[in-house]
Amino acid sequence: MKIGIPKEIKNNENRVALPPSGVYELVQSGHEVAVETNAGYGSAFKDEAYKNVGATIVETPEEVWAQDMVMKVKEPLEEEYQYFRQGLILFTYLHLAANKPVAQALQKANVTSIAYENVQLDNGTLPLLSPMSEIAGRMAAQIGAEFLESPKGGKGIVLAGVPGVRKGNVVIIGGGVAGTNAAKIAYGLGANVTILDVNIDRLKELDTEFNGKIQTLMSNSFNISEQIKTADLVVGAVLLPGRKAPTLVTRDMVKDMPNHSVVVDIAIDQGGIFETETRTTTHDDPTYTEEGVTHYAVANMPGAVAQTATIALSNSTLPFAKKLVAAPIEEVLQNEAALYRGVNTYKGQLVHPAVAEDLAIEHTPLENLL
Repeated sequence: MKIGIPKEIKNNENRVALPPSGVYELVQSGHEVAVETNAGYGSAFKDEAYKNVGATIVETPEEVWAQDMVMKVKEPLEEEYQYFRQGLILFTYLHLAANKPVAQALQKANVTSIAYENVQLDNGTLPLLSPMSEIAGRMAAQIGAEFLESPKGGKGIVLAGVPGVRKGNVVIIGGGVAGTNAAKIAYGLGANVTILDVNIDRLKELDTEFNGKIQTLMSNSFNISEQIKTADLVVGAVLLPGRKAPTLVTRDMVKDMPNHSVVVDIAIDQGGIFETETRTTTHDDPTYTEEGVTHYAVANMPGAVAQTATIALSNSTLPFAKKLVAAPIEEVLQNEAALYRGVNTYKGQLVHPAVAEDLAIEHTPLENLL
């Protein structure tokens, strides 16, 4: 099969779908890989490195999108819709529940789209979302610490405190992969850490994992409201697979937070959990202030650590990509349950039930179309 790797065009999206090592694996399996020139530049992978492993370097987006399957990192932007066509397989993060225009464009063009974030194993885990959740979680604590500094508009504190001065208070909403990694870094920085989750079994696991050194609480409106009243940093780390993120923190709750506190929402690419999140931001202009609180709402956080993120992503996506290109798509989807669950659009229909419900678009079961 012919596979295309385009250069990402989202603001400061420096990741690339595959590093040269991943391209090598596909070429060795008998496939042709076209890489858009400078696609790997932001991750410090030169065109020459791709050529050396058997890729063809192409000069234009049109050439790379003309392949049988396109692998990307982020959802297509409007200027890329023109490359959609019947027969194209698109394998990337999509987050359609928070992006109806992309969903409609994929449907209209009869693109078979498979979302990394919806590929799900039989045990319920999300293997292609997990590595980026790990990175975003670890970054959230670092970013929060940075924007608590006075030159960045923060209240001017260090999370670890010093003898005689209190530590910073970090509240993390969501105890999954992203939230756990945020807690690890925040605790490592010396902060007081509280993590909230709706799953009592998960809270027990976290209590054991952290040796009782962080506070765990059930996630409900009362506990969230009480905890963020004294929070210096609040991290949103809630995930409902395939769904828009629920609004868990109201504007009134944010009003009660101390002035110049910081909010970092890892769930912003799914709509965000804070009512005060009026927009997504970019790495060029990452924050805005609502109710006296700094909001960091960058939807592609791992793009700032592109080489680490690219390699971590490829480690997870490549085995599934090899399955996708090993046989006709209908046969692959019938035999690979995890990829079947990841399909968002097929033959002009929206086939993922959770995405369809959030977008209020008619859902057609994939089994009816295969």
